[in-house]
Amino acid sequence: MFRLQKDSSYMMPVHFGGDIFNPSSKATQQATTLSVTFETERAELERYIPEELELLAPEMQVSLNQLTEINWLAGGKYNLVSVSAPVRFIGKKDHVDAAYPLVIWENRTAPILTGREQTGVPKIFADIEDLHIYRPHYATSVSYEGNTFLEMMFEAESPLSGKDLEQAKLQFKSCDAIGWRYIPKVGAPGADLSQFILFPQVMEVDKAYAGKGTLRWTELSVMQNPRQYHIIKALASLPVKKVTRSVLAEGEIILHGAGARVLE
Repeated sequence: MFRLQKDSSYMMPVHFGGDIFNPSSKATQQATTLSVTFETERAELERYIPEELELLAPEMQVSLNQLTEINWLAGGKYNLVSVSAPVRFIGKKDHVDAAYPLVIWENRTAPILTGREQTGVPKIFADIEDLHIYRPHYATSVSYEGNTFLEMMFEAESPLSGKDLEQAKLQFKSCDAIGWRYIPKVGAPGADLSQFILFPQVMEVDKAYAGKGTLRWTELSVMQNPRQYHIIKALASLPVKKVTRSVLAEGEIILHGAGARVLE
């Protein structure tokens, strides 16, 4: 009969076996990142920030990551779009500043399952176009069953260099995230598990470009996107007071999944 091994980690379906836990393992991938940060209304944004967290600034960051040469996918690739806010977790033991992703759309199943089960990263599916590049213009779109709900555009300026490049490298160096692992009860309201997880990750930037970034949301109906329309509506409703930073960066993202831990 199948038995769980104490030195292994498992994902469903568990009975086909797991992997021996390796605390030094890490996921690596080449990345092209398009990031647009904007200031919004604090009260509106705080509606989506759990009470266990403190919003550090009324600021939203929408980022496309186009990932290739992924070691844990045998050189495969996928795209993601994340929407996050800067927060602070203040617990009995831990005081941590990190990004809190409100939602992350991804266009492959494997990364969705790993992030959701293990670290509470709020990943859901969407079709995400590779970047359309006609320099200095870059663009992508995000859709569900043929219905586009987000368009990202970027007009690059000259490459960053010197102190500006070093500052960009420092900003991307630490991109830790806090996930909320919420496992609902079966057949009853409430949760069997509700905990906040620190997920450490870094981006080693090789090149970066400043420029003008724009976002265009399109709200969808229940019939167009029955499980996500309310998420899209909430994000589209957040006012954009001003865009504070738009950056296109190229480099390597390193995910230290084995170093993730429960915050207390």
